[in-house]
Amino acid sequence: MTRLYHVPLSPFCRKVRLTLAEKKVEVELVEERYWEQGAEFLRRNPAGKVPVMRMNGKVMSESQAICEYLDETIPDPKLMPSDAEGRYEVRRLCSWFDDKFHDEVTSKLLYERVNKKVMGQGYPESKHVKLGASRIKYHLDYLSWLLDQRRWLAGNEMTLADFAAAAHLSSLDYISDVDWNRSQTVKDWYAKIKSRPSFRSILADQVPGFPPPAHYADLDF
Repeated sequence: MTRLYHVPLSPFCRKVRLTLAEKKVEVELVEERYWEQGAEFLRRNPAGKVPVMRMNGKVMSESQAICEYLDETIPDPKLMPSDAEGRYEVRRLCSWFDDKFHDEVTSKLLYERVNKKVMGQGYPESKHVKLGASRIKYHLDYLSWLLDQRRWLAGNEMTLADFAAAAHLSSLDYISDVDWNRSQTVKDWYAKIKSRPSFRSILADQVPGFPPPAHYADLDF
């Protein structure tokens, strides 16, 4: 069986989980305290990061590389466009969320509010939280602008770009840090992707000491 070493609220792990579920791959989820940098974990991934996936005797790391591997080896359903321009746009948006959004928002809100406590690294720094709360507005507006022109983020078909964005937003929604009233367009897009069967395990996540808000698993939020 495929095994995924992960952290429940990690957006990078969630992107891989969504891809596996969409491809209908049965997977064993193993929570990994990667911050402890244990010798066994570092043997699996010397970079010391999650996700790490073991599949068909291979050990793989880096969420985007894993997701594109899955899309190439399990072609149905396709999550990357067949044309070069389409693939470029998907990769651009995945990078936008995994780099820019992660740096400006996820690391400032989720990591400060949750990760620090879980890892025993102290209390949130208010200046970081305020900065993240400010920057997410810009990103939601960008999402709204994209969706005003397209059915999905990268075009007219659902792709890995949608999973990358939904992975980050779902992690933040778990701690009530997404203002869904800012854009009805973005809320409708998230409701659509949130309602997919592949999202069920994400919505079932529970982090000890951090109960999700009532709307988190509500498909009609």
